[in-house]
Amino acid sequence: MFEKILIANRGEIALRIQRACREMGIKTVAVHSQADADAKYVKLADESVCIGPAPSAQSYLNIPAIISAAEVTDAEAIHPGYGFLAENADFAERVEKSGFVFIGPRPETIRIMGDKVSAKNAMRKAGVPCVPGSGALPDCHEEVRAIVRAIGYPIIIKAAAGGGGRGMRVVHTEAALSNALVITRNEAQAAFGNPTVYAEKYLENPRHIEFQVLADEHRNAIYIGERECSMQRRHQKILEEAPALGIPPRLRDRIGTRCADACRRIGYRGVGTFEFLFERNEFYFIEMNTRLQVEHPVTEAISGIDLVQAQIRVAAGEKLSIRQRDVVLRGHAIECRINAEDPYKLTPSAGRITQYHTPGGPGIRVDSHVYNNYMVPPYYDSLIGKVIAYGDNRDQAIARMRIALSEMVVGGISTNIPLHLDLLSDAAFLNGPIGIHFLEQKLANYNKPG
Repeated sequence: MFEKILIANRGEIALRIQRACREMGIKTVAVHSQADADAKYVKLADESVCIGPAPSAQSYLNIPAIISAAEVTDAEAIHPGYGFLAENADFAERVEKSGFVFIGPRPETIRIMGDKVSAKNAMRKAGVPCVPGSGALPDCHEEVRAIVRAIGYPIIIKAAAGGGGRGMRVVHTEAALSNALVITRNEAQAAFGNPTVYAEKYLENPRHIEFQVLADEHRNAIYIGERECSMQRRHQKILEEAPALGIPPRLRDRIGTRCADACRRIGYRGVGTFEFLFERNEFYFIEMNTRLQVEHPVTEAISGIDLVQAQIRVAAGEKLSIRQRDVVLRGHAIECRINAEDPYKLTPSAGRITQYHTPGGPGIRVDSHVYNNYMVPPYYDSLIGKVIAYGDNRDQAIARMRIALSEMVVGGISTNIPLHLDLLSDAAFLNGPIGIHFLEQKLANYNKPG
């Protein structure tokens, strides 16, 4: 097992990884920007290294600075968390070539699954159902039109190297195709340095459901249930729950088994998530996230498996200590992402937290790096914490979450807690399930003029 791990991230996930390491007796190194010098996880780390000024490009995305920090502190492994460099194959390769262990998949696996076209090809070979679509679209517009006609309108054009909701455009008619293709290619080049795009059948009102997997380098792989992630805006999730509503156990097992089989087929190592659109009782693979997810706590709550510790153990070369038959899911869990933003317009709200009180009680977990008098910087993602509620069933989890959020106090800035409380009382959500457009439609009604 490792003696020292460098955590190449910030915020609540840096603190979450740090706590897992401390429980395992592993020392930690926190890297941080100048803006995060006073962060809780920096103070609690065994060692800390400033890797640059506030902007991400000069700090948390600065690969040479992170590698140098690992060298000067004698760290053995680097944990990327999520976001920033977590799914950057070049970073993973640089880490391993520098003599450190990357706590995640191998670089070649990240490359395969990071390109949406090659990922779908790999999944089709593994028998994982995919949305009808194309490979990389050619430059010839006539060829593209023929390909799209075969798929059938409406379609969605996506960046092959995309993620985070960027590089996507829905096309309803052939007349709009050419312009959408040019715009999406330009966006893909600007955002990801790769103009390659592909087309998929656009499902009108699907749900977003993802399967958690865990695999070691000895070709052992399991799936740990699924999560409902349909409460999202512009492809950004704000509320997740596990398990998903109304999924027949036999269908869950069939898809989960295929996900685990796909991991063995591609030689996957670490934790990962297979993301699907779900409509009319059919699953359609859209992408794989080759990292820890923001919403991993809901899976931990219903399974009793510490995913971060499991991730570290398989990166150290250990075999999985559990088999598929050992995975038992109990109860229901909900996670609300607490963001520093206007609750309905969702505009960022940086500034100093003047009051801070976290909730407690049975089944409540709070993952947050902030504290009273903490300054929320304007440079990074607006996530300041997560509240997770667990119950014997969904109704109890929702009731506990409502109580927890009503007790939570974050003064001095705006947060989306009022929006969460509104959603947790919405009849459509309570009766469920909802589709991926539910939140955007709800917010559009809030923000109508007058």
